[in-house]
Amino acid sequence: MDDVVSTTTEPGLETLPAPVRARVVARAAEVLPEVPRLPPSLRRVAAFAPARRGRLGAGAITAALADDDLRERVAVQLTARGPAAADPVDALALAWLLRPEGWTAVLADGVRRLEEQAGTGAREAEVERLRARLEQAEQAHRELRASHRVQVDEYKSEISTLRRRLGESRAAERAARSGEENELREAVAAREEAQAQAAAHLKEVRRLRAQVSGLEEELAAGRRTTRAAKDEGTVRARVLLETLLDAAGGLQRELALPPVSGNPADRVEAEVAGAGERGPGGGPVRPSVTPALLEQYLAMPRARLVVDGYNVSKTAWPQSSLEAQRIRLLKALAPVVARTGAETTVVFDAAASSHRPVVGAPRGVKVLFSPEGVIADDVIRDLVTAEPVGRVVLVVTSDGALGADVARAGARVVPSDVLRALLDRTA
Repeated sequence: MDDVVSTTTEPGLETLPAPVRARVVARAAEVLPEVPRLPPSLRRVAAFAPARRGRLGAGAITAALADDDLRERVAVQLTARGPAAADPVDALALAWLLRPEGWTAVLADGVRRLEEQAGTGAREAEVERLRARLEQAEQAHRELRASHRVQVDEYKSEISTLRRRLGESRAAERAARSGEENELREAVAAREEAQAQAAAHLKEVRRLRAQVSGLEEELAAGRRTTRAAKDEGTVRARVLLETLLDAAGGLQRELALPPVSGNPADRVEAEVAGAGERGPGGGPVRPSVTPALLEQYLAMPRARLVVDGYNVSKTAWPQSSLEAQRIRLLKALAPVVARTGAETTVVFDAAASSHRPVVGAPRGVKVLFSPEGVIADDVIRDLVTAEPVGRVVLVVTSDGALGADVARAGARVVPSDVLRALLDRTA
């Protein structure tokens, strides 16, 4: 029965005071390499130097000593060494490890004595600390009393000076009081006038700020408009310039013009000879557009081709559906555009529909559907108007009104059947 009670009341390592726990770990670390069947967590610790085992492997040793079998193997090695207690803490550590008969009572008594010694030392230290604080407080009290005496003397001297100055101030106040009332009234009037002027200035400032804001908005709008117009003009001028440069270079390369020869009068003679070829209207007679001439136009540098989509497709394939017409037209245009390199846009009329079908446009061909409520003719007019004067712009349509409008804008009108003939010849 006694053995059972002592076993159930054995104190664990975590219940020991910190100095005793540290000494237990140190003692176990001393014999760790000689202990057989070490757990994996202690095998690496056992390879450390003796001074490093207790410092680096304290956690692993503490956790492993919870196993009674390992503790007994450690105790066997300590007994074989014949350990001797160096001090009371070491004696308690050995008692916990070796566990001789009555070790629990020895351990409890030793822990109690350690706690009493710690308490006594703490009380003595507290008494010494309080004595030091008392001496400091007494010294500070003496110094404070001395400084107070000096301050009292200074205050007395200052009070005398202040009393004298107070008398002088009262006399001056009585002399100046009569004039202060007048000055106060004048100050009040001046303040009211300043407030009125400040309010008027503030109102004027607000008005000017509003005016400045309006002018800034107008200036910003003007700048945006000017910038947009300038950008558009620049783009148109550059397109025209590039067209002229490409045309000049192309003509020089393709025609291989010989050096200039002849007399200056040759031009006058040519004009006189060509006077008989002018029409009744006084202008030159333009030859009718043929498929071959259309292809030459398209091959010119930076030529622009705009096609009235349904006007051409309904003329060419009237029996087919609109979708089939679109597909056949775009498929037929692909080789012509690829061969000539003309910038091509096909415009289909979708003014009466909100649906925009998906169209597979060939390379180099742009497909546009007019916005809802806008006919394709208006879109074509806008496209031609946006081009710079002098660029080769060809509009394919058989619509007389549309043809007249784009011709006035500088474009060449090509009938739908001419384009169809070119497409049939290409196919």
